[in-house]
Amino acid sequence: MASTMAAMSASAPVTSSLAAAAAGRRQSAALRRSAAAFQRGAAARSAGVVRVNNAVSDPATSTPAKAAVDWDKLGFGLTETAFMFTTSCPIDGEWSEGEIIPYGNLSLSPAAAVLNYGQGIFEGMKAFRTVDGRVVTFRPDQNAARFAEGAGRMSMPPVPAHIFVNAVKKCISANRDYIPPEGKGSLYLRPLLIGTGPILGLGPAPSYTFLIYCSPVASYFKGGQLTPIDLVVEESYHRAAPGGTGSTKCIGNYSPVLKVQLAAKKAGFSDVIYLDAVENKYIEEVSSCNFFVVKGNTISTPSLGGSILPGITRKSIIDLARAKGFTVEERNVSVEEVVEADECFATGTAVCVVPIGSVTLRGAKTVYQNGTVGPVGQSLYDELTGLQSGKVADNLGWLAEVPEGFHL
Repeated sequence: MASTMAAMSASAPVTSSLAAAAAGRRQSAALRRSAAAFQRGAAARSAGVVRVNNAVSDPATSTPAKAAVDWDKLGFGLTETAFMFTTSCPIDGEWSEGEIIPYGNLSLSPAAAVLNYGQGIFEGMKAFRTVDGRVVTFRPDQNAARFAEGAGRMSMPPVPAHIFVNAVKKCISANRDYIPPEGKGSLYLRPLLIGTGPILGLGPAPSYTFLIYCSPVASYFKGGQLTPIDLVVEESYHRAAPGGTGSTKCIGNYSPVLKVQLAAKKAGFSDVIYLDAVENKYIEEVSSCNFFVVKGNTISTPSLGGSILPGITRKSIIDLARAKGFTVEERNVSVEEVVEADECFATGTAVCVVPIGSVTLRGAKTVYQNGTVGPVGQSLYDELTGLQSGKVADNLGWLAEVPEGFHL
């Protein structure tokens, strides 16, 4: 017994040493793996590579679960979908066709130009289900052109139109299950071009990422698609100035309007109308919409002078209105003309065509069409949504069909 105890006592230090050595080897291996992962991440960050954190396999071979979306309760909020599109490009390189990857968070350098200097632009687009079962998107060539122009304004390599349009179609195709039924909403797409390469001093990023994500949506404003909205004229703050970036859909244009917009909403308004920054008397835009005034058979909208976004919906409504026999004028529109108008409405990808129920200027409220949708706005809304849903023949070639499996 004594000898057994002695043997056990003698072996204890050896066992402890072996265990400690094994633990040390495991810790060293873990540290090596961690260091290797850190070095790979550091290399990627220094090259401006954006990594996506997700746990879903290849979209070409995996089958995501059917979208569990209550189409009757859609608003204009983010519903994460299964996949997104991404590609990258060095500042002096060329864009590749890119790929569809699982939707996930981005990982990029804290020195990325988009985080430090706001070097980035975006687009807003929609895909629809038509009455005859097709999936279409609306005028993607126009978004591609505006995207390229914006890239030039922000000193970024423009994405070629064919890569842009194909990327949009791939993202739609991969997320086909998330497109609402006809009449229930649409699939909103958000293309982004951002400077992801790291840079400390002010200058263009060394590399860029073009990505597209999407979300099923319904009406932008509360109350429904054709519910008239109440606006207030802002005379102290301005959205943009001549020679600035008002005509570019750059990311820095939008957060500054929140201060005024939030105050307006707190006061009971839906949004704000901004005036020009020079004379402070001509209408420019609502926070994220183009503005139209109706007087008799004439429809007027502020001309594009460099501080107003050239909206795709704006352009389309102008063409549709002229085809219906209206006189459409693109010119300076004074705030006094708005007060005297028969009807007003706003347009945009997110809002489509939304009637203006009232405009308040210096405390005086002007109500249009007894607070209901006006006949001109209703007619143009019906024409535009009829085209997008396939109820009206697309004689203008504005719809681009997305075949099933296009992303594969």
